[in-house]
Amino acid sequence: MPVSPDLPASDAPPPGQGIAIAAESLYLINLLLLPGPAFLALLGLFFRYRRDAPPLARIHLQQTLSASLWAGVLLIVANLLIVVLGGYDSGWTWVVAILYFTTAHTTLVFFGIFGLARAMAGQPYRYPLVGNLWS
Repeated sequence: MPVSPDLPASDAPPPGQGIAIAAESLYLINLLLLPGPAFLALLGLFFRYRRDAPPLARIHLQQTLSASLWAGVLLIVANLLIVVLGGYDSGWTWVVAILYFTTAHTTLVFFGIFGLARAMAGQPYRYPLVGNLWS
């Protein structure tokens, strides 16, 4: 975003804020709306800016990709647990699904909301546990 000449330099957004906001937004879209296309867009954004992104953008890119990969692993584990406990016709299907969505998925969404808020404020944020794949 270009800086207006009548604004003081301190009002300029920090370098990489737009990329950080895009990464956090794609992460939330991946979890809540369009899982496949949003993940591919996030992956494209990551590979486009992973080397030359400013530090703010880099930390948000790394954590959103890491958390997205963890979300995929947790979803696979939940599905494997359903199969092991008797398949999709079993009563355990709903137990596992409800536990997964009320604990793991909801926690990942909250991390994304906090990350997006911090990106919009131009501040770094590190997701606990799932945002540290590259650290």
